Amino acid sequence: MASLKEIRTRISSVKTTRQVTSAMKMVSAAKLKKAQNAILQIRPYADKLHDILASLSASLENSEESVYTRQRAPEKVLIVLISSNRGLCGAFNSNIAKTAYELASSKYARQFNSGQLDFFTVGKQGQKYLKSRKIPVSDQADEILDSLTYDNCSNLATNLMNDFVSGKYDRIELVYNQFKNAAVQICTKEQFLPVEISEEDDMSAKNSNFIYEPSKEQIVEELIPKSLKVQIFKALLDSNAAEHGARMTAMHKATDNATDLIHDLTLTFNKARQAAITNAILEVTNGAEALNG
Repeated sequence: MASLKEIRTRISSVKTTRQVTSAMKMVSAAKLKKAQNAILQIRPYADKLHDILASLSASLENSEESVYTRQRAPEKVLIVLISSNRGLCGAFNSNIAKTAYELASSKYARQFNSGQLDFFTVGKQGQKYLKSRKIPVSDQADEILDSLTYDNCSNLATNLMNDFVSGKYDRIELVYNQFKNAAVQICTKEQFLPVEISEEDDMSAKNSNFIYEPSKEQIVEELIPKSLKVQIFKALLDSNAAEHGARMTAMHKATDNATDLIHDLTLTFNKARQAAITNAILEVTNGAEALNG
């Protein structure tokens, strides 16, 4: 059994840890509220913009399709992995990094094995995961998470669009944590480029009869870049809110575990002290009996 001093030192250490995790939990809760409001406000706008764009794109003839909707054989693929710059948020980073790796090794196994698949990371933790498995990272944009504004996200989206239009990549996928609530994050895989048109959007466009001013082609060419920028911004806001939710939950559990550990250590300390007192009484009693004898 550990000595009383060792147990007392450990109790003090765990109490300090509990103070830290409790403070981190409160900070994450405050940041979560702001991040949650941001993602809930942009979702309806992003969804509606996507619906309008999909409907317009589906109504275009193949000869009129945009450079952003043009399907090509995916010979060169880019996976954009969005994680966080800091840890202490449970399985938030490891889960999304594993999802990106599974996407690369299953859906794009041929490109991955032949070196025709690149990873672009937003977040140091995702980059760390890939490098630990000796998977090269072509580029990163970790600084965006320190200043999560539409302008910064817009620049990232523009660079990705340019890479697609120039033919550097034939397909670009986004992998990020979608925010559901403070305790639940959904690992999401989303095709960024080329823009996909679902069958429902195609049928809706064929059954609609609208007059467009200016032409449909001009509207689509204006809307697609805006929609893609909003898509990137939404993914980053989703991941940001999910990160704070995951960290708050992890710190809450850590605080509870520290409280339980302090209770167990205090019980152990009291038992050890009681045993020490009993031994001292026995020694005094035995000494007194020896003197009397």
